[in-house]
Amino acid sequence: MRILLVVNAFASSVTARNTVVVHRALSQVGEVEVVETNRRGHATRFAQDAARRGVDVVIGYGGDGTLNEVATGVAGTDTALGVLPGGSTNVFARTLGMPNDPVAAVTLLAAGIGERTIEPIGLGKVNGRYFCFHTGVGYDAAVVQEVERRASLKRWLGHPLFIYASLRTWVAGYDRHQPHFTLQAPGAAPVDGFFTIVLNTNPYTYLGNRPLDLSPAATLDRGLVTVTFRSLKVGALLGGLGGALKGGGVKPSDTLDLRTDLAEVEIVTPAGAGVPYQVDGDYLGETERLAFRHVPDAVRLVRPMLPPAH
Repeated sequence: MRILLVVNAFASSVTARNTVVVHRALSQVGEVEVVETNRRGHATRFAQDAARRGVDVVIGYGGDGTLNEVATGVAGTDTALGVLPGGSTNVFARTLGMPNDPVAAVTLLAAGIGERTIEPIGLGKVNGRYFCFHTGVGYDAAVVQEVERRASLKRWLGHPLFIYASLRTWVAGYDRHQPHFTLQAPGAAPVDGFFTIVLNTNPYTYLGNRPLDLSPAATLDRGLVTVTFRSLKVGALLGGLGGALKGGGVKPSDTLDLRTDLAEVEIVTPAGAGVPYQVDGDYLGETERLAFRHVPDAVRLVRPMLPPAH
């Protein structure tokens, strides 16, 4: 078994010691090559090259952005995707049931590689870019942009930085009066929105150990889910996100539109206007149009060998 470990040494939970432990554990189940990323897009190129060379598994060891790049690089090939949490939130790894500590998680991943627990999963795709768990459009993306302006603090502050960025963006950084875009899906009326999350999996993210549970319909073997906020008033936001913290998903209302099992969806802005968007936690700028589709069996995923549930 040939394994490529793609390491983002700048990610919050990645240390030299942890990387040695991870390498040692993976070496028990295969021949491991280690590479380090140093710029955006680097992990995708490493993964694409590995797939061309016939490497069996490429593992993204960093934050969700690193994982997204690796998934994009191996999608549509026979090379499998492995996941190791190395960032501050690690949404996708935790969605798979992995602990948030890479040293604990690598044991489960290595066992999965050893037992060949590999299966195809669906991914989302937006404007040609794959996403593993979600794309945020509008307010959500503006918050991510605010966080990335303070990227040097992200490693140390983590969730408090996101909370600060959310409040700052809501107060001063985002128009809360006029809808920013229109969401269009086949067979349904269009909806104007301030903030949409397009989900490939659930939860949307984590606040500490608490999942923000938007829709249990968002799974790796079903279509996409859209959650669109039609208002940025405090009551609308807290009502929707407060429900997400309780579990069971959000409920449709006058200010919240929910659509499930979508094969495709489109978001368009008024002529000349752009809307910010982020993919798996990476801010990608503004655009006038976003074309989403669900891609079944897009990538072969190594499932971690989880301990039995009690």
